[in-house]
This record gives sequence, C-alpha cells and structure tokens, in this order.
Amino acid sequence: MEQQSCSEAHLPLQEWLSLVKPIAWQAAEVVLTYYQPSIAGGRDLDIQDKGGSEGPVTKADIASNEVILAGLQRQFGTQEFAYLSEETEDDFTRLQREWVWIIDPLDGTNEFLEGKGEFAIHIGLTYRQRPLVAVVVLPALGKLYSAVLGEGAYREDRQGQRQKLQVSDRFDPATMTVIASRSHRSPKLNYILTQVPKAAECAVGSIGGKFAALAEGRADYYISVSGHSAPKDWDYCAPELILQEAGGKLTRFDGSPLTYNNRDVAQWGEILASNGHNHHYLCQLCQAAAQQFARL
Repeated sequence: MEQQSCSEAHLPLQEWLSLVKPIAWQAAEVVLTYYQPSIAGGRDLDIQDKGGSEGPVTKADIASNEVILAGLQRQFGTQEFAYLSEETEDDFTRLQREWVWIIDPLDGTNEFLEGKGEFAIHIGLTYRQRPLVAVVVLPALGKLYSAVLGEGAYREDRQGQRQKLQVSDRFDPATMTVIASRSHRSPKLNYILTQVPKAAECAVGSIGGKFAALAEGRADYYISVSGHSAPKDWDYCAPELILQEAGGKLTRFDGSPLTYNNRDVAQWGEILASNGHNHHYLCQLCQAAAQQFARL
C-alpha cells in the first residue's frame, strides 16, 4: 500500500487523531505546571545540558514525554507502531516499522525557560517515512493545531472551537514576511536573509510556533540552514503536515522532500517552508544566496 492510497484504503485516521488530541492537551497541562512557576523563578526544573549544540532538557520535557508515550502506547500498542521521541533513547527497531509516531515533548525549551509562550508540543504519525496525522499544541497560548493527510488543517482552543487554516495568498517575495529563528542563527543564514527579497522579518521561537504562523497566514516563509547541528525528525514531522494541509510546502532548497524515520534523524541541509505560492522561486533565490556565501 502506497502512502498516497492511505485515505482511499479508509484507514481510521480521523479516529486516530481524536485519540491523540486528549493526550496532547494532557501533556500541555503538565508542561504548564512547570512553566507558570518557572516565570516567577519557583519550581525546580532540574535543567540539564544535553551537550554539544543540543540545548537543555528540563523536568517539563521529561514529564511531557512520559504522558505522551504512555498515552499513545495505551491507545496504539507497540506491535504495529514504533515510537521516536527526542527524550527517549532511540530504538532502531523502528526502521523495520511502516508506522512510526514521532514526538517532540517540548519544542522550544529555550523559549520555555525564558518565559516566552512560543514553545510547543509535537506529535506526528508517519507511514513509510511521510506524515499522515499531526498535532501541534502551543500550551501557553491554549491552541491546538491538527491535520490529517488530504483533509485540511485546523486550529482549536480548549473549548473545542475549531477553525480551518489557510496560508496567505501572497505571491511576490517582496511582499512577504520571513520568519527567522531567535536562537539558531549562523553567518550563512544571516547572509541568505540579507539577500532574499522581503517586506518584513519576524522572530518566532519554536518550529511549531513558526509553522503555526505560516499555516495561519501571519508569515509567508521560513529558512533553516544546518551547521554543527540540524533540526531533527521530531522538529518537522507534525508541523510539516499542518503546513501542507493549510496549503503550504516544505522542501530542501533543491526541491527534494523531507523523509522521516531514517537511521540519522537529523534533517541536514538547507530547508525552506513557505505558503507554497512561489515556493520554487524562493528556493532558487535562497540556493543562489547560499552559493554566493560559499564563495565569500
């Protein structure tokens, strides 16, 4: 069965999504019990450095991870589904599975620690290395974003009020707003940002928050350039499907798609997410700027 035929095979993807949402909300509530006191310098977060450029991990990351894994495994088991999470030791038996849940229990830990509300929780289901079901929660903002392949992307609040998402209709790069990372900048990325046409630049913390801004039409494109480290599967998996179902697109500068559940979970290279309306041209502009930088 090919990925494209999954919906045609009447897989219960919406039913699966309905099982994941409460788990995501529960994880969000757990994270918030650590976040609110942390703003006032209260609750001990037991902050640990993961080493290299991987950033910190806190009790909130671990607690959220436990809630999500326990909930998913209770609903879906471990015989057919594998699990890949940022805060769990990798089990390479996942490489033999077609169905893999990919989890980031706290995307944007730096923003969480700084008291900024842009951190997120990501839960995505892949089939044969591409996403089919996605949930992204922004706990501090009380927003949950979800998507099922071929069925649109939606935002809802804690009361269940739901709204369909649609990217902006801007086509001319000179009228677009580009999203830049606050904490993951490099000379190469900075150079590319100076070379591409844009109307404005805004900073958003987590990747989940960035892709939510794209899916809602508040911004138009986002550039990622890996260096000593790179975003991982759990950073992009769920956000990509939400962006795609809102009308956007995510590829490398050369136009190739991302795949998930490879042995190396790092998404190396130069990556562009956009509203999709002029994606190929934006890729060409960014690729030319990257090549210019290499010659400096």
